[in-house]
Amino acid sequence: MTSWSIEGGLPLRGEIAVSGAKNSITKLLVASMLSEQPSHFRNVPNIGDRLITQEMCEAVGAQFESPSAHGLIVHTPQITNHAISAELGGRNRLAIMMMGPLLHRSGRAFIPAAAGGDQIGPRPVDFHLEGIRRMGAKVQIRDGVYQIESDGLHGAEIELPYPSVTTTENLLMTAALAQGRTILRNAAIEPEVMDLVIYLQKMGAIIDYNVDRTFVIEGVSKLNGANHRLMPDRIVAASLGVAAVATGGDVFVRNARQTDLLTFLNTLRRVGGLFEVKEDGIRFFHNGPLKAIHLETSVHPGFMTDWQSPFLLLLTQAEGMSVVHETVFEDRFGYVSALQQMGAEIALYNTCLGNHCRFHSSNYKHSAVIKGPAQLRAAEINVPDLRAGFTYLIAAIMAQGKSIIHGIDHITRGYEDLETNLRSLGARIEAVQ
Repeated sequence: MTSWSIEGGLPLRGEIAVSGAKNSITKLLVASMLSEQPSHFRNVPNIGDRLITQEMCEAVGAQFESPSAHGLIVHTPQITNHAISAELGGRNRLAIMMMGPLLHRSGRAFIPAAAGGDQIGPRPVDFHLEGIRRMGAKVQIRDGVYQIESDGLHGAEIELPYPSVTTTENLLMTAALAQGRTILRNAAIEPEVMDLVIYLQKMGAIIDYNVDRTFVIEGVSKLNGANHRLMPDRIVAASLGVAAVATGGDVFVRNARQTDLLTFLNTLRRVGGLFEVKEDGIRFFHNGPLKAIHLETSVHPGFMTDWQSPFLLLLTQAEGMSVVHETVFEDRFGYVSALQQMGAEIALYNTCLGNHCRFHSSNYKHSAVIKGPAQLRAAEINVPDLRAGFTYLIAAIMAQGKSIIHGIDHITRGYEDLETNLRSLGARIEAVQ
C-alpha cells in the first residue's frame, strides 16, 4: 500500500493538463470488442482502472498495442473465453459491461456476481439483467456467477427505474447489434454516455436521442472498427479547480471544457470561486471570502455526485452554514469522519435536506451540514475510495503541518501522474514506507 507525507499550508499554482476521461475509456474498450476490426483511441489516460479493464478484455481475446503515450489500438479478432474470472471481476465494477460483446460474439457471458470498485453504497446490477432479459437472454445465477446465454438478441422497449449511467451504456452497446429496434427510456445522458454513443455511431450503429431521456437504437448486423479521441475527464478537471480555489491558489487546467462543467462552474461561482474560460482550458483562482450554499447532487445535467466530496471540502472554508444533499449514492459520506478528524465541522443526517430523494425513507445518512470556515490540521488518514482520496490530498495540502495519507493506490485508479502533477503545482509530497 502506497503512502504519502504531505506538508500543507501552501497554495497550488501553475498549469496542469487533463487527459481522457476514466469513465469513458473503460466503456470504450469494452465496446470495441463488439467488432472484430481494430479501433484506435487517442487521449487515453494512463490510470489504474484503464489497465484493469484492459486486462479484463485481454482475458477474453482482445489484443492491445500502444503506438504513442496516450494512444491505444484494440483488436479482438475472436472471443476466446466467455467467462470473466472472480479475480478480475473483483477489481472494478466493469465486468457486467462485458455481457453485450460476449453474448453477441459467443452466445454466452459468465460474469461474477461480486464486484469491486469504490464502496460508496450498493450498486446492484438488477437493471442490467432485467434489460438483457427483455432482449431475449436467459439469466441464471450459479455458484456466485451470472450465467447469461442467448442464441440471438432482439430489440425491446425498456424503461429504467433510475437513469443509471452504466446500465444505459451497457444496454446501448448490446442494442447496437440486436435485431430490430430498442427503445430505452429514462436513460442517463451524461457526457461520457454521449461519448460512447458517438463512438458507436462511428462503428456503424444507428442511435437516435430524444430530449426526454429516450434513446432509440436500430440494430445493425455488423459494427466496424473506428478512430476516436476521448473527451477530457470532467471529474479530474473539477477536482483540480476545487484544489486551486480551496488552497487560495491559481491553476490553469489545460483541456478542461466549459461545456462539460456548466453546472460545476455555476456552483463554484455561487460559492465565490473564480474562473476564466480560455480557448484551451480553464483558469481557476480565488481571492476573498467564500460563501455558504445549499448543494444537491443529481444525474446530468445536475451537480455530479463525483464532484461532491471535493466540493464539500471547499465548503468547510465558506463563511456560514452550507448544506450538501446526496441523491445518487446513499453511502457517499463515509469520507467525512477523516475531515472531522482534521478539524472540519460537519454533521450528517438521514433526512433529505432538500428535495425528497429516493433515499428519504431509508436510514442512510445522505445529507450534510457544514459550518465554516474551519482551520484544518494535519492528520494520518486511510483512503477509502477514489474521489474521497483526492479530497484527502487537497485537505492535507490545505492543512497546517504534515499529514500522512495511506492507500494512494485507490487514487491513482483515476488520476494520471498524480504525484508529479501535484508537485508541479507546488505541493510538498514525499513517498513514505
